[in-house]
Amino acid sequence: MIKVASYNIRKGIGTDRIRSPDRILQVLREIDADVIALQEADRRFGRRAAILAPHHLEDHSPWKAVPFGKREHSSGWHGNVLLVRKDSTITDCEAIHLPTLEPRGAVMADLRVNGERVRIVGMHLDLSGLMRRRQADAIIAHLDASTDRLPTVMMGDLNEWTRHSGCLKDFAKRFTIAATGPSFHARRPVGRLDRIMASPELKIADCGVHHSPASRTASDHLPIWARIESA
Repeated sequence: MIKVASYNIRKGIGTDRIRSPDRILQVLREIDADVIALQEADRRFGRRAAILAPHHLEDHSPWKAVPFGKREHSSGWHGNVLLVRKDSTITDCEAIHLPTLEPRGAVMADLRVNGERVRIVGMHLDLSGLMRRRQADAIIAHLDASTDRLPTVMMGDLNEWTRHSGCLKDFAKRFTIAATGPSFHARRPVGRLDRIMASPELKIADCGVHHSPASRTASDHLPIWARIESA
C-alpha cells in the first residue's frame, strides 16, 4: 500500500495573502504521503523558481523532487512537481506536453515505492472545458504510447466543477476516481477541482481531504489524499 496526495499550493500564497513555503511543508508533513503531486509550485515571473527550494526539501522534509530538468531553478514543469520519499527509486520521468491556451502541463514518473513499481502522473488542466477534454485525451494517448505498462495513479487540479461529465467522463472510462470530497475553496470547500485516479490494477482503499488549521490558510485549495493498494 502507498499513500498519495495532490495539492495546489498557489505559489505558496495562503488565504491570508502571505507566501510561506514553511507552512506548505508543515501541511505536507501532516499528510505524510509517499508520493505528492503539487500544482502551481513555481513562482509566476522571473526565473520561475521553485516555491519549495532544494534546501527546503533536503533539510526539512523526507521527500525529494523528481528531476524533470526543464528549467534551472524549477523543480517541475509548468508548476507541476512530483515529490517522492528519499528512499524511493525513480526509474524514469518525463514532461507531457499538452494542447493549451495558458501555461499548463503534466508530468509523469515511474517509481519503485515500498518495493512496488507504480507510474504517477501529475497534472494541472485548463480553465476551458473543451481544452480540458483535449488535454485528457493527450494524457491518455501518452500513456497508451508507452512501451512499458505499469499500474498508474493520476492526480492533480483538473479545474472540473462538474462531477460526472467533461474530462472526468473521459478519465472515468479508464480509471477509478477517488471520492475525496470538495477541496476548493480552502475556507469553504464546495468544488471538487482536485482529483486522484487509479488504473484497474489498483484499488483505492481509503481517501479524503486534509483539513487542518494549517491547510485552511496555506493555500486556496485543500490537499487531497488516497491510500492505494493492488486490486
